[in-house]
Amino acid sequence: MSQDFVIEAFPRDDQGRGASRRLRREERKIPAIIYGGNKEATPIAIWHNELKKALENEAFFSHILTVELGGKKESVILKDLQRHPYKPILTHADFLRVDKDHEIHVNVPLHFINEESAPAIKLHGGVANHQINEVEVICLPQNLPEFIEVDMTPVEMDQVVHLSDLKLPEGVRVAALQQGEDHDLPVVAIHKPRGAKVDDAEEGEEGEENGEEKE
Repeated sequence: MSQDFVIEAFPRDDQGRGASRRLRREERKIPAIIYGGNKEATPIAIWHNELKKALENEAFFSHILTVELGGKKESVILKDLQRHPYKPILTHADFLRVDKDHEIHVNVPLHFINEESAPAIKLHGGVANHQINEVEVICLPQNLPEFIEVDMTPVEMDQVVHLSDLKLPEGVRVAALQQGEDHDLPVVAIHKPRGAKVDDAEEGEEGEENGEEKE
C-alpha cells in the first residue's frame, strides 16, 4: 500500500435519529459502525470534516483503513457511505473489519492509461467508450490493489475490452467472472464517432458511383 489512512473514532452510546442529529450539529461528528470479523458490531462516531477530506482521495475507497478507538486499532474497509440528499453533508459510514487470512470483496477503480496516444484514437479518429470505471475484486487484504490499469495502446478500432482482458495483480480475481462467462462484461471500446461513420459510408458510395461512370 502506498498510503496509510488512520481514522480517529469515539465510542457512541446514544443511538437513534435524535442522537445522530445532535452528534452532527453539536460535535461536528457523524455516526458510524464497525462490523464483521466474528465480533459484535461497534457503534462509533468520527469527525465529519476529516472523513470528508479523506474521501477526496480516490485511494481511500480501495485501501485497508485503520480505525483508532480507545487506544486500540482495527483494520477495516469502507463498505457504505450515506450522504444528505441535497446538502454536502455525510450522514453515516459503515466499516467492515478485515482479517489478513480472509478474502474481501472491494470495488477498485480502473485507470485508463495511454488513451490519447492510442493509435486507434490519435491516428484513426476513434473515441473511447467507457462502460465501467470500477470493478469488484476478490483478494486477501494484503493483495488489494489501489487501482487497476487498462492500457489503451493495443486496443484497435471497434475492439471491445472485457473484464476477462484485464491484467490483474497476483492473487486478485474479478468477482463477476466467478459467476460464469455470461458475466464477462464490456469495460471499454474504441469506435469512430457516429457522424464519422456516416461520412465514411457516403465517401464509399461516391467512390462506387464514380467507378461506374468511368466504365
